Amino acid sequence: MLHDLALVAAGLVLLFLGGEGLVRGAVAIAERLGISKLLIGLVIVGFGTSMPELLVSVNAALGGASEIALGNVVGSNIANALLIVGVAAVIAPIIGWERTAVREALVATVVALAAFALVKGAVITRIEGIAMLVVLAGYLFSSYWLEKRDREAKTFQHEAEEFEDIPLTRPWLAPVLAVAGIGALVFGADMLVEGSVNIARVFGVPDAVIGLSLVAIGTSLPELATAIVAAIRRHSDVILGNVIGSNIFNILAILGVTVVIQPIEVSARFREVDAPVMLTSSLLLLVLLFAAKSIGRGLGVMMLAIYAGYMVLLFSNGMTG
Repeated sequence: MLHDLALVAAGLVLLFLGGEGLVRGAVAIAERLGISKLLIGLVIVGFGTSMPELLVSVNAALGGASEIALGNVVGSNIANALLIVGVAAVIAPIIGWERTAVREALVATVVALAAFALVKGAVITRIEGIAMLVVLAGYLFSSYWLEKRDREAKTFQHEAEEFEDIPLTRPWLAPVLAVAGIGALVFGADMLVEGSVNIARVFGVPDAVIGLSLVAIGTSLPELATAIVAAIRRHSDVILGNVIGSNIFNILAILGVTVVIQPIEVSARFREVDAPVMLTSSLLLLVLLFAAKSIGRGLGVMMLAIYAGYMVLLFSNGMTG
């Protein structure tokens, strides 16, 4: 048991450090190659901060733990919309976001609705995975084109700038950091999945519950760290871009790649509880961004309370179901 707890702890640490190292190294390399900050923020930061989810989900699916793989994606999206935005809002009210954030939140809600439809079937197939990746390519192209046209839209550029706060002065540091980050992510994903599955077996907790809670929160640590730093700096657009972009990537990229490699069987609990909660949390964030002028500490506490309630429901149903 202690061995499994150590695996989970080490896995979480490696995922956090690996995600940070990969993104910071990749951003520095891209800048040296003259790639625009818009592309860096949209593609490199987007993919980089979602790498923990990708490696954990693929690892779990290949290892026969499909409920952890799907739970990781669904749980990460719920944690992003409620836990991470809630924590950021409690630290400092989220105000003055760009209209791009509303557009991206609408896309994230449509994508969540598509995922809600996908889990209605018994299996998410390779064909559906390929379709998600095609939609992702269209999303990246359209987002680049729209922000390129709108000179006032700077959400993705600001995301790129958030990872420049620690300058890598020596040329060799960036590739070393990126490669080391990938290595840490690979080992961390393996440790987290192995330890989580073993703990679930010992306590009789379903794989889905572990995936939706422990694994999902663990793989969302890079987003949480970025959001906390951005909240302290009062960078509202970075908080929202980080969370909303991650939610889009989690479904289109992470789930898409995972099911292309290994189709995932869907249990009834995802259809009845978790996918509806994910869709509702996306809708809540969209409504707040569209109708409210700020997400203050009161709303932040409310979002944290909703997330805590979901966790209680998750474990109470999981232990009795």
